Amino acid sequence: MSGFIAAVQEWASELGGVGLFIIALLDSSFLSFPQVNDLLIIVLSTKYPERMPYYAGMTTIGSLVGCYLLYGVARRGGEVFLRKRVKGRYADRAIALYQRHGLLAVVVPALLPPPVPFKVFVLLAGAAAVSPVRFGIAVAIGRSIRYFGQGYLAVLYGEQAADFMRANGAAIGIGLAAAAVILAMAVFFLRRRRHGSAAA
Repeated sequence: MSGFIAAVQEWASELGGVGLFIIALLDSSFLSFPQVNDLLIIVLSTKYPERMPYYAGMTTIGSLVGCYLLYGVARRGGEVFLRKRVKGRYADRAIALYQRHGLLAVVVPALLPPPVPFKVFVLLAGAAAVSPVRFGIAVAIGRSIRYFGQGYLAVLYGEQAADFMRANGAAIGIGLAAAAVILAMAVFFLRRRRHGSAAA
C-alpha cells in the first residue's frame, strides 16, 4: 500500500497544481491518501516558491469539490444515512450540534491533520442538512488555513518544513482548532451582549 501511495505522490508531483487538485478531490471524497496533499504542497512549494499560492489554492479547491461530493451523498440519504452508522442518541446529538453550529463544526475538524477522520464530519454535515453555502465556506476556511500555512512554511524553511510538520503538525492543527473555537465563542458572546443591550 505504501508503494502505491508513493507512486501516486510521484505522479501528482509531476502534474503540479492539477495533480494536487485531483489528489485532494479523491482524498476528500471516496478514497484516502493520508498526508499526501500536505507533503506535496511542501515539496512543490520548496522547489517553486513563487507558485505556492497556486499549489495551495488548487489543493483547497480540490478538497472542497471532494467534500461536496461526499456531502451530497449524505445529504440525499439524510438522517437515514446517519442512523445506520451511529446509535440513536448519538445521532440526535450530532444532528443537533451541526444544525446549531454547522460552520464551526466543520471548520474545526478541517484544520486537524490525520488521523482525524474528517470524512465523518463531512457526512455528519450532509446528514444534518447543513446549508451548502455554510458548509462550503467552512471547508474553504479550514482547508485554506491548513494548506496555505503549509505552503508558507515551505517557502520559509524549504525541505525542513516537511520534518517540522511531521514533528509538530498535530500540535499545530489542535492549536488552530482551539483558536477557532475560542474566536467563535468570543463572537457568540459579543453578539449576545449586543442583542441584550439592544433589547434593554
